[in-house]
Amino acid sequence: MNLRTLLFFLIIIPVMFIGMSGALVVSIFERTGDSFARLASWWGRFSARVFGIAIEVIGAENYRTDRNYLVISNHAGMADIPLLLGAMRLNLRFVAKEELGRIPVFGWALKRSGYVMIKRGQNREALKSLLAAADVLKNGRSVHIFPEGTRSETGDLLPFKRGAFLVAQKGGAPLLPVTIIGSNLITPKKSLRINRGKVRIVIGTPLEPARFSTVEALMEASRREIETNLDRYGSSQN
Repeated sequence: MNLRTLLFFLIIIPVMFIGMSGALVVSIFERTGDSFARLASWWGRFSARVFGIAIEVIGAENYRTDRNYLVISNHAGMADIPLLLGAMRLNLRFVAKEELGRIPVFGWALKRSGYVMIKRGQNREALKSLLAAADVLKNGRSVHIFPEGTRSETGDLLPFKRGAFLVAQKGGAPLLPVTIIGSNLITPKKSLRINRGKVRIVIGTPLEPARFSTVEALMEASRREIETNLDRYGSSQN
């Protein structure tokens, strides 16, 4: 634990719960969750400033802010979600673990705002809950999924799971591959420390799921894009 960890508990968490409490009230009148998405984006940028995290976005020209996408990325640190919320100019929802939806205020706000709560495991019920993300895409919102399913301790890419790419096929939106570089050093796994540093977010070329004959082909193309950018831009990370 360090000073930034204390700031997380003393500033970031209270600000987040105040915002989510307000979002719950707003959700009575606005059921789309769009106001919550704008608030979450501000919170992501606010968190980066508090912790002294510099964010470099590469490839912003590869996506349109007025479109919706299924966004997939590698997962290297706990900071990934706020950093993506702050850096991606999209009306974005995340796929989150079902357990988070049970947390008072926090979980209620996520569910009311269109975040998708998924069950753990590889069974049919888990897949069914994941495929609910396709409905969010069909309603014109963007959805983010970590296809690795867990964080990488080293920043190296872990194996992808098929579920995200089934969502891409059913959702009818382009798939946007994003590479996150350096976040494993900001919030190391199995540690309470939060470090200053620089994170690169590399936005790849969108992929149209309909152009791929199989889920596996789409998954491989997505992984190749993320891995290529990880190698290309990670080697020069300061």
